[in-house]
Amino acid sequence: MMDTAQTNPVAIVTGGESGIGRACAIALGKSGTAIALTYFRDAKAAETVVGEIAATGGRAIAVQADVGREDAVEALFAQTEAAFGTVTRLVNSAGLNMSGTMIGDMTLDQFDRVVRSDLYGPFLTCRRFVRGLGASGTGRIVNISSIHERAPRAGGVDYDSAKGGLAQLTATLALELAPQRIAVNGVAPGMILTPMNQSAIDDAAELARKEAAIPWGRAGTADEVATLVQFLLSDAADYITGTTVTIDGALSLTVAQGA
Repeated sequence: MMDTAQTNPVAIVTGGESGIGRACAIALGKSGTAIALTYFRDAKAAETVVGEIAATGGRAIAVQADVGREDAVEALFAQTEAAFGTVTRLVNSAGLNMSGTMIGDMTLDQFDRVVRSDLYGPFLTCRRFVRGLGASGTGRIVNISSIHERAPRAGGVDYDSAKGGLAQLTATLALELAPQRIAVNGVAPGMILTPMNQSAIDDAAELARKEAAIPWGRAGTADEVATLVQFLLSDAADYITGTTVTIDGALSLTVAQGA
C-alpha cells in the first residue's frame, strides 16, 4: 500500500515567517510539500514566504497562531486540513529567546511566557498532529531545540528550562509513537545567523568575537538547519527517531576547555 504521508506531504511549520522556520518552510515548499506556516505578529513577513513558495509552483498558506494556546492550535490544524488535507509533517520552530534575567529578578509571567511558547507549544502541536493522523496514519515531527537544552547560560533559566523539557518531550514521544511509525526527532542549533542573533549580524566586532569561540570558525545559517530538517522529514531518514541532532560547528563540545 502506498503511504500518503510520503506521496502527498502536508506540513505545518510554526514560526515560519522568520529565521529557521522561514528557511524550513521555503525548502519544504520548493520540494513539493504543501505548507501551512504560522506567524505571531508579522503577517507581511509570513505572506512574503507564501509568495516565495508560490513563485516556485508550491502551495502554502500563512496562519496567525499563538502556539501556546490550545484553541489556536486547534484552529491552525483545522484550517490546514481544510486547505490541504491531513498533516503528515510537523516542524516546531516558533519560540522565544532567553530574557537574560537572573532568577531572583524573573517574574512568573516571564518564565511562563517562554515556557508556554517553547515547550507548551510543541506539546500542543504534537498532540494535535497525532490526533489528526488517527490510529493508522504515519508521519514525521522535527522539534527545533537548541544546544542550550544541555548547555546552560546564566540569565537563561526560562529558555534553557523550556529547551531541556523539549528534549525530553521529543525522546518520550519518539518511544511512544514508534509502533505507529511516527518519527520524532530534534535539531539543536548553536549560533545561527537569524534575527535571534541580530546584534551580531549588525555588529562585525561582536560577530567576530562570538565566531572565535566556535571551533568551526563561523556561525551557521538558517538554510543549513533547513537542509537537516528536510532530511529528517524525508524517506531517507525512515530509521531515525528519538534523537536530537546538534548543528553547531562543535561549539557545544568546548565546555570545560581551557581551564
